[in-house]
Amino acid sequence: MTRDGAVTSLVTQHAAAKINLALHVTGRRSDGYHWLETLVVFTEAGDTLTIEPAASDSLVLSGPFSDKLSHHENNLVSRARDRLRSALAANGRSAPPVAIQLDKHLPIASGIGGGSADAAAALRALQALWRAEDIDLRALARDLGADVPMCLSRHPQLASGIGEQTKAIEGFPALDLVLVNPGVHVATPAVFTALSRKDNPPLPSVSGLSTPSSVIDYLRETRNDLQLPAIGLAPEIEQALKALAASDALFSRMSGSGATCFGLYADPHQAARAAAQIAEHAPNWYVKATRSFATENSR
Repeated sequence: MTRDGAVTSLVTQHAAAKINLALHVTGRRSDGYHWLETLVVFTEAGDTLTIEPAASDSLVLSGPFSDKLSHHENNLVSRARDRLRSALAANGRSAPPVAIQLDKHLPIASGIGGGSADAAAALRALQALWRAEDIDLRALARDLGADVPMCLSRHPQLASGIGEQTKAIEGFPALDLVLVNPGVHVATPAVFTALSRKDNPPLPSVSGLSTPSSVIDYLRETRNDLQLPAIGLAPEIEQALKALAASDALFSRMSGSGATCFGLYADPHQAARAAAQIAEHAPNWYVKATRSFATENSR
């Protein structure tokens, strides 16, 4: 530990992929933002963030999708660092320079919260490194983006408002999934613009979802209101959904505003077989078998 109280050890955080199992757009605010309700889980698939003390600030990107990211200060990870440092400075406390390495394995701008998850992981790691446990990370996260607060936790949750209001879901199980991205970029504003109806019905109650089969039954009563407008902009999304259906997914849907889609399977072995089948059919797609995190003390 240094004289100013900073921890000198290296800190590593997992930035889990965020999956919108259901997403209902329920209205539109006067400022143009949309009200929504979404059921969200996080997966073992994700990016890895490593932070340690250094002589000066730096951000190094690695991994298969690192070439798509900016090293500049507009990067959400850099902005998260600066926001937490400013919060500490406002309290008269120092936040020494850090070296950050982001190992990027999630596709960029793909509807699974990669940038938001990275920013949330940076906040968690720096809170530990700078001994900033008294700083409210949720307030900082809201300033970074509507999805960042939900990414501070990896447990299943219901998000509402513009995504920044979150509530943990009790007893929610782990799910075996395959993630498929056909390699197309869909701009979120364009998807919302193409949405024909902005005032759709809200989500049904999420109580009593304790097994994968109960989750699948529930999801069949829900929607992703952004799926059809996204397919209109990027027909490749429909091809990804067809590939998941052909691999005997029990349920499939697009996540967020796309273009990543997910399929649910009975167990990890079936998910792995499905991923192998889809990857063989479409070797240029992002295809990943993974598992979501359950509510703590749930299976």
